[in-house]
Amino acid sequence: MPPKRPLKRAMSFIHVSPDSHFPIQNLPYGVFSTEDDIFGDTQKRHGETLPSPRVGVAIGDKVLDLAMVRHFFEGPIMREHQDVFEQPQLNELMALGYEAWKETRQTIEKFLSPDDPELRSNHELMLKAFIPQNKVTMHLPAKIGDYTDFYSSLEHATNVGTMFRGKDNALMPNWKHLPVGYHGRASSVVVSGTPIRRPCGQMKPDETQPPVFGPCKLMDLELEMAFFTGPGTKLGEPIPIEKAHEHIFGMVLMNDWSARDIQKWEYVPLGPFLGKNFGTTISPWVVPMDALMPFVKPNRVQDPKPLPYLVHEDPYSFDIQLEVAINAEGLSQPATICKSNLKNMYWTMKQQLAHHTVSGCNVKPGDLMASGTISGPEEESYGSMLELCWKGTKTIDLGNGVTRKFLKDGDEVIITGYCDGDGYRVGFGNCTGKVLPAHSS
Repeated sequence: MPPKRPLKRAMSFIHVSPDSHFPIQNLPYGVFSTEDDIFGDTQKRHGETLPSPRVGVAIGDKVLDLAMVRHFFEGPIMREHQDVFEQPQLNELMALGYEAWKETRQTIEKFLSPDDPELRSNHELMLKAFIPQNKVTMHLPAKIGDYTDFYSSLEHATNVGTMFRGKDNALMPNWKHLPVGYHGRASSVVVSGTPIRRPCGQMKPDETQPPVFGPCKLMDLELEMAFFTGPGTKLGEPIPIEKAHEHIFGMVLMNDWSARDIQKWEYVPLGPFLGKNFGTTISPWVVPMDALMPFVKPNRVQDPKPLPYLVHEDPYSFDIQLEVAINAEGLSQPATICKSNLKNMYWTMKQQLAHHTVSGCNVKPGDLMASGTISGPEEESYGSMLELCWKGTKTIDLGNGVTRKFLKDGDEVIITGYCDGDGYRVGFGNCTGKVLPAHSS
């Protein structure tokens, strides 16, 4: 288990405003490109020919181009793997494993420190290595081979179960014994800022009539977070829970868009299909777990106690404050509809990964595993519109006379998340997507 680092203030020689999500305590990884002199799959900038896109780290309002400073990585592991920073995805860095991730992070912390002159005193390299974030295009951080979505919020599962089965039968019998999940569609995972088109499908709005086909009418958002897996495993080899943290590279924000009316008609007997496969949005910056360890919290008490392969006493829940806002026509600014926290989750990421692989299911670097909707005990912390409007029986007031039950075309969903330290903030940036009208037939 990685050590919990103190909530101390630290500085880099790059100016970082106190409200920035990206101080030196964070150093999230992302994949970016610029518009400067693009030649096929390469870019020429300041006389250097570089791959495009490639790996960077966010610091303040800048992106540190790791391909430009790859020669600084002279540690015992990374000196042989400097080429990972020139790749168009993070998969190769993820594949190197836990010790390589630690070494990489320590190297970046060192040369960004005001006490280390190696980068700071090299004016020419500084001009090449740091790019304003508003001058880059962010891409999916990894090639996602497989995507799994869990259902790990007790409050969310209870709310949804109460709506559809009644309070006395809200949770299914297996829910408190294992982290429930389903295999999602990796091909439709997109990076923040990508519009999402309203899906079409079969629905059965009137139980007494045959199903109908058309655009989804009950389009929803789901506040989630997700983690990327690191080193791959062989088929038939589980990841023991004691080693699970060594396979968790970092986290992103997620909006798992949902077509509730399509989902309701199709999900029996095999679960989500068209109601979930049309789009899943993630934030572009992957926050490493070492940046989140100062914000670790005790795990929720689980009753009944899980089976031994799911038990871990070390804390692996995180105090990550989450907000969802909607920007809609008629509003002068986005309206916040939800404030929740990742620490509300019943099942931890270590438990999710241990359960996922206990069957011998193999994982690969860059696999994405999501939390499921993150709801808390208060109504304002419900992480979906299905819960906020309580299956359409209430309206959600966005202000200025604008109300919603579910999303309309043109609505933009904005998810943010961050941890507050002593004079700094470790954040994820934004996870945004705008709803486009359904394709006309």
